[in-house]
Amino acid sequence: MINTLNEEKNIARAVKSVQSFATEVIVCDMYSTDQTVEIAKRLGAKVFFHKKTGFVEPARNFAISKAKGEWILILDADEVLPNVLAKRLEEMLNKPILSSFVSIPRKNIIFGKWMKAAMWWPDYNIRFFKKGEVIWNNQIHSNPTTQAQGLTLPAEEDLAIIHYNYTNIEQYIARLNRYTTIQAQELAGEKIVFNWTTLFSKPVEEFLSRYFANKGYQDGLHGLALSLLQAFSFVVVYLKLWEIYKFREEEISVEQVNQEMKQIAHDFRYWLRLVRAPNGPIKKFVYKLRNRLSYE
Repeated sequence: MINTLNEEKNIARAVKSVQSFATEVIVCDMYSTDQTVEIAKRLGAKVFFHKKTGFVEPARNFAISKAKGEWILILDADEVLPNVLAKRLEEMLNKPILSSFVSIPRKNIIFGKWMKAAMWWPDYNIRFFKKGEVIWNNQIHSNPTTQAQGLTLPAEEDLAIIHYNYTNIEQYIARLNRYTTIQAQELAGEKIVFNWTTLFSKPVEEFLSRYFANKGYQDGLHGLALSLLQAFSFVVVYLKLWEIYKFREEEISVEQVNQEMKQIAHDFRYWLRLVRAPNGPIKKFVYKLRNRLSYE
């Protein structure tokens, strides 16, 4: 099952990757204006239509309802099912399966590089499951709901869905603009009140988490660039939340901004020292403890 919107450059690759595995290929399209539907039909996929929502989650359950099989495999249009993973899933179907869903690692190719750090790997997703056991909600980038028992595949490259994610900066910015609008609307719907300090705290928290805590620095310039871009997305989300509240005016002193910057500097120094900590669990624990105490 593949959800699409103007994916003429990707859809053939995705469909072909599952044709030898799936008994039927379903494409759920949001009224594409390019050749996506024609290409999918030409390759033998069954095409259904769902209203355009701006993100995929609302259409997941609808698309699943159109499948006839007991087990469902979900791919995005920019993803590929590798042969080794397909064989592993086939082997599972030929044996008694106690689990109702399978979490599969995903290999994200971003700006031409396989991202192995900064929360991009193993990037587990529930993509293979018994029909009726997994339900998506209508929030963007949300995890599906399941009360059944699941199985997780090893974080091995051969067992990972290949995700040809962002190919260039323009594409990243275009998605960022669309996604952040939806995220800001969701925050407003949850009655989250805009606070100017989140323009510092949320982006910095995201950057530190990806670049330091999740070792984005191991991916070189790619890791730095993506950590910065992900952090910037939080700036945009909360500025759009401010926009929803009609750009409410508020006086902010230079000293208040200075205090936020001091906290940022404090957090950066902490993580820099932690990353430079000596190897070994005991030495690292002692170093981390001393590092924390030195800033309290």
